[in-house]
Amino acid sequence: MKLFSLFNKRQKTYRTGLVLSGGAARGFAHIGVLKALNEKGIYPDIVSGVSAGALAGALYCDGYEADDIFSIFKDKSLMKFASITIPRDGLLGMDNLGKVLRESLHAETFEDLKIPFYCNATNLNEGKSEYFHKGELVPCIMASASIPVLFKPIYMNNATYVDGGVLDNFPVKPIGGMCERIIGAHVNPTGEEKHVKGLIKIAERSFHLSVNSKIKEMSANCDMFIQPEKVNRYGLLHASAGKALYDLGYEETIKVLKKQPLAKLAFKAS
Repeated sequence: MKLFSLFNKRQKTYRTGLVLSGGAARGFAHIGVLKALNEKGIYPDIVSGVSAGALAGALYCDGYEADDIFSIFKDKSLMKFASITIPRDGLLGMDNLGKVLRESLHAETFEDLKIPFYCNATNLNEGKSEYFHKGELVPCIMASASIPVLFKPIYMNNATYVDGGVLDNFPVKPIGGMCERIIGAHVNPTGEEKHVKGLIKIAERSFHLSVNSKIKEMSANCDMFIQPEKVNRYGLLHASAGKALYDLGYEETIKVLKKQPLAKLAFKAS
């Protein structure tokens, strides 16, 4: 059953919504998606993102163009966001990520953004997803991107938060029923892995499979679904492949738009 049936009483305030999945370094592909959409005259009116999708989405909603976002991702890669800490709660700290976001974002709160934006994180205390769209921006993005074990959790609002992808790696829920049409970009196709050896690889693959267990069900709520299959050639922490991932996102979006021009999509009835 589509989520839209659960939100059929919502007023359709926005013409085009965009959902950006998590994916760590594969988030570079989201920037290619944004570039291709904008080149074809498609500009989202509201964005919902998680983890890497929250990073790209927040910068886009702050007014950055795709090329500028790519520069920020490239010059300050996902691994450079992290600082080594004593491995008590996680292997890597998030302080550098917070610093980069505060230096890059013009907005301090969700309300300051030029385009409405949602991001989600997992509340470990209550065992549920929380979808943020008001208040201070940077802590919520950091929480959304805090991959368990790899990164230290974020403590805020008297609770412990980790990556939003743990429970919802494709956050269509907060904007479902609010948009006349929704575009979804998912950069985590599971595919087959022939070599799964070593602690890091096993942990990465396990997390990857678990967060994408419901993607088929969730993608059914999109009018257009973009999933560049070849991104699974690159690991979740393979930030050095940023340009290749960006190109895959761009190329797949162009391909999908040729098969399914957005202008021909039927708008949902109000």
